[in-house]
Amino acid sequence: MFIGICGSICAGRSTIAQYLVAHHGFTRLSLDADASQHPEGQALSRAVTDATAAIASTALLSRLTITSPRSKQSQSFPSVDALLEFVTKRWRERWVTTDVPNEAVLDMYARRPFFLLISVDAPLTVRWQRFQERSGEQPEPEDPMTAETTDADAAAVAITNFVALSDILLYHPVDGQLPLMSRATVRLLNTSSSLAHLYATLGNLDLLNPDRLRPSWDSYFMSLASLAAQRSNCMKRRVGCVVVRDKRVVSTGYNGTPRGLRNCGEGGCGRCNEGQGSGHGLATCLCIHAEENALLEAGRERLREGAVLYCDTCPCLTCSIKIVQVGVSEVVYSQGYSMDGDTAAVFSEAGVRLRQFVPPANGLIHLEKMDLYK
Repeated sequence: MFIGICGSICAGRSTIAQYLVAHHGFTRLSLDADASQHPEGQALSRAVTDATAAIASTALLSRLTITSPRSKQSQSFPSVDALLEFVTKRWRERWVTTDVPNEAVLDMYARRPFFLLISVDAPLTVRWQRFQERSGEQPEPEDPMTAETTDADAAAVAITNFVALSDILLYHPVDGQLPLMSRATVRLLNTSSSLAHLYATLGNLDLLNPDRLRPSWDSYFMSLASLAAQRSNCMKRRVGCVVVRDKRVVSTGYNGTPRGLRNCGEGGCGRCNEGQGSGHGLATCLCIHAEENALLEAGRERLREGAVLYCDTCPCLTCSIKIVQVGVSEVVYSQGYSMDGDTAAVFSEAGVRLRQFVPPANGLIHLEKMDLYK
């Protein structure tokens, strides 16, 4: 496994890398200073230099570019190709890098099926506070008579410098971190107040879950069900379904009005367009449910014993009796519905296995919302 970590300044990239090294046996990898050059050159470095020249207090700004010392276990490489060649031959081991300087390098990393990109960010005020704690004491003014004014001016300059550099590192058109962060599988919002809290929440996150590298069959088929749901034209709820047998897709379906009728989203179903609550007016609803569409598409002769139905919402009672009738052996769902209890009772009596699939947390994750006692 090869994990890359990108993110904003003082958000916690190196700290998360160190967590992986200390708690999960990763080895840290780095690129030499010129290893990430591409046709535009090191544009970000030039931009930082230009910004430095335009800001008065270069001494304070220099503190912003402090980097964590390399661990004795870390290894450095003269080029991205050299690093990737090394990791590819050892992909079953655990590697981590914070050297993801631009999208050109990320594209090279991302071609490997064992690569996972994690981003980390934090509010500007939190990152500024971390920078102050990391940079140590501020220099004392020479004239005690002007101490108060000098301190205020120095603080204002320091904050301005920090914000300017943060903006460059995030939003530079060539080497900014923001495009990389938007592509991360896991996007961490790190507002942790202590190292212990951060490590505890990271432990609950299960970053090494292999589903993030290669989806399990459940993840794969549920993703297809969610994709099918995007085709739904029902005004009440988007639902998608996939029927599988022997790990092969038999049929897919999504909810909406029948063939030949106006789409629900165009006024085809009066009940849905009136916005009635769940369970009300079902006798007048013209929309076919996703499960019904998938079963109609498949036909009973293609289902037989061993068929598995994936649906991003737990089937309603009406669909559940049809699922039982056609011989589906198992139903896997993602989100609950108002009739889950009734549906579960039907499946239990009929001998159909029902289970909820909960994938590993991806996307934006606020670490303070993680349950420490999970």
